[in-house]
Amino acid sequence: MLNLKNPNLYNNRELSWLQFNTRVLKQAQDASLPLLERLKFLAIYGTNLDEFYMIRVAGLKKLFSAGIIVSGADKLTPLQQLKEIRNYLHQEQQVVEHCRSEILKLLENQGISVKSYDDVNQTQKNYLNKFFNENIYPVIIPIAIDATHPFPHLNNLSFGLIVKLQDSDDTSVERFGIIRVPRVLERFVELGNGVYIPIESVVAQRVEELFPGYELLKYAIFRVTRNADIAIEEEEADDFMEILEEGLKLRRKGEMVRLEVGANADDEVINFFNKHTNVFRDDIYKFHTFLNLSSLWQIVGNKDFAHLLAAPFKPKNLPPLDATDNIFATLEKQDVLLYHPYESFEPVVKFIQTASKDPDVVSIKMTLYRSGTNSPIVQALMSASESGKQVTVMVELKARFDEENNLIWAKALEKSGAHVIYGIKGFKVHAKAALVTRRKNGKLKQYAHLGTGNYNPATAKIYTDMSYMTSKDEITNDLTRFFHFLTGFSKKGKLNELYMAPSQIKPKILSLIHNETRQGENGRIIAKVNSLVDDDVIRALYKASQAGVKVDLIVRGICCLKPGIKGVSENIRVISLLGKYLEHPRTFYFKNDAAQVYISSADWMPRNLVRRIELLTAIKDNNARDKILQILKLQTCDNMLSHELQSDGSYIRVKKDGQKNINNHKLMEDYVNRITKATKKESATYIAKQMSSIFTDCNELSKET
Repeated sequence: MLNLKNPNLYNNRELSWLQFNTRVLKQAQDASLPLLERLKFLAIYGTNLDEFYMIRVAGLKKLFSAGIIVSGADKLTPLQQLKEIRNYLHQEQQVVEHCRSEILKLLENQGISVKSYDDVNQTQKNYLNKFFNENIYPVIIPIAIDATHPFPHLNNLSFGLIVKLQDSDDTSVERFGIIRVPRVLERFVELGNGVYIPIESVVAQRVEELFPGYELLKYAIFRVTRNADIAIEEEEADDFMEILEEGLKLRRKGEMVRLEVGANADDEVINFFNKHTNVFRDDIYKFHTFLNLSSLWQIVGNKDFAHLLAAPFKPKNLPPLDATDNIFATLEKQDVLLYHPYESFEPVVKFIQTASKDPDVVSIKMTLYRSGTNSPIVQALMSASESGKQVTVMVELKARFDEENNLIWAKALEKSGAHVIYGIKGFKVHAKAALVTRRKNGKLKQYAHLGTGNYNPATAKIYTDMSYMTSKDEITNDLTRFFHFLTGFSKKGKLNELYMAPSQIKPKILSLIHNETRQGENGRIIAKVNSLVDDDVIRALYKASQAGVKVDLIVRGICCLKPGIKGVSENIRVISLLGKYLEHPRTFYFKNDAAQVYISSADWMPRNLVRRIELLTAIKDNNARDKILQILKLQTCDNMLSHELQSDGSYIRVKKDGQKNINNHKLMEDYVNRITKATKKESATYIAKQMSSIFTDCNELSKET
């Protein structure tokens, strides 16, 4: 019997993530995209890589240092993984630099240029000198390094210049110093008319003013990356906010895990710097252009060149939410399934805002994971609390890189009188749920929102996600139990209609896969997740494939499953979609299940299924269920944004084979625009007809039963 625990049947998690980021890089290389759209993907690539080093590489280093040999199903040790990661990234670095140079060169033809101080005319130099005196000099930090001036602590993602200086009076005296460039300063000095000057190019001209009595011999730019994972011992709940605040301070001081330097950093400069920071040699990356790809957002955001980005799309309110009816009255008539960002997130915001003002509403309960800054939802919750409504908010303080923002909101909500829950000991609360309780005809009536994404109106414009809104008693009663579980004590935490991790979702998913496996060739699974890592789920899918079940997996990021292996996974196809919007929903179709379609906040990863509080919702409303299934089928046919995973762990672009171009993002935009133009009278049938029409050119769908 075939051993499904054979490590050769699994992709390594970290290497699979690197493949994902390479696909992001390929978007930056795509000549068919507008130039600033390409630059945007390059910035995303850099931001992703920063976080990967801060969290994943830092974690592997800690495991290795502690002598712990922990491995996933692929059985690679931490040291083996670190070596593979470094080799991969050093090889990819040349591709990154070539891509960046190519885009910047093409942008010059469009009026955008990145130049050094030496490359501009005297008038522009005069402006830069004035800018330095007024905006840089007062905040920049020159630091001498000698016996009386120890090497400074450099916070995570610190950026600056290493300088070698010579005493003007005694040329035999040479010293090193550092110039830290604070984050309050933008990465580029903008001269106007699309001309950008890297800030280090300006600072380098004035080094001798910062170190009077010394002459500059040479300099190099640097950027450091530290371990940014916060290890928190969860003790008394009363102390949790204080513990987290202390953890945020420590994040800036974590172990240094990566050093990036400019091309003019020679061995002497690198050795001096590394003598004090002790970065492993293979974690030092030398770049031939400016550092910090994520800083390219400054250029991407130039509104004068918005025409060089992908055409903007304005999310729409479709029937029944385009009417003036009270949203509660609408939900009493029917369930609503929204597909963001094509359909606006505004109704979700309005759901909470209306509840906060409605005199008949007695309580609002919500989970908040990443709500963003200036959140209208949090403002509405605070207003509701201040008006005397019972407001209960689960603010997940451990949402990575949003901890500080969430601390601010938690304190503000508490101040308004809301009951704030900071978290569940040992778990992150990642579920996306809201529950409004309202008086109607002398009785209490409840209304619910369940989503796959965060309550963040800003990201809802660029992430694809799904929102399910209902007033069905079986759902709202379960949500009441869910919030009671969050606020009280419960070892079981079992729901009836909904499924909650860590106790219910994984068994349910495995049961659904096993049910399709029993159907053999009549079985059918389509699953869309951000990441697929869980060993048990992967083995269940392998068994389904062996039984003849056709499995389509839409996995944006990490996928540890290997498709196309004879006798194991030849019936499994895995694609990753990358395009204008970030694919974010977790959505599942099981052909032979009574409910058939589910949405969830949980990816198929151990952290989601075992170590987080998550929700899985069966969509039983026929219209909502059909809509989700059609969207899933459309995405399996995408041949413009799709990369297909191979059995060796690599990805290739899906071949069109003579088919008409199918870009699911573009088709959904077109579909929503058509619906918006339809009259109210015909909209009900028109929506169904138009949704079906977008699949006309999908040959694979014609085979579906």
